[in-house]
Amino acid sequence: MSPDGLSLIGPLGLQALRSSGWGVEAVGGLTLGADPVSYAIAYASAIAGTPLRAFTVRKEAKVYGTGRLIEGPFREGDRVAVIEDVITTGGSALRAVDAIRAAGGVVAGVLALVDREEGGREALVGAGLPVLALARASDIVARLPAA
Repeated sequence: MSPDGLSLIGPLGLQALRSSGWGVEAVGGLTLGADPVSYAIAYASAIAGTPLRAFTVRKEAKVYGTGRLIEGPFREGDRVAVIEDVITTGGSALRAVDAIRAAGGVVAGVLALVDREEGGREALVGAGLPVLALARASDIVARLPAA
């Protein structure tokens, strides 16, 4: 992700989380898509003086090292926002939710950069998760110059 993207997305994501009222302590999601977004939000939160910790959820545990699915400063009992770069089917977010809950975390909701509007939001809401997206695919397409 570009420096310009990180400097834009971090504060926007942080503002969305604060406005949500979710009261999260940490942010993270399934690697690799969630990683730069989570780190940008954590960095923006540190600059704002209200630090949120960022963590990574692995797709599968390593057979060596810690053997954990979640890496970083995640703590059992944390109230977290699952981060997504793009919601398509909701499957990546649901995998992260399962790993976080299995590790003792409390999932407050899902924050995505873009909702592709392909059923993922509905799947997540159907699983009892509030969902926020900074943009929808239709919003982006509407702003594209005519061909």
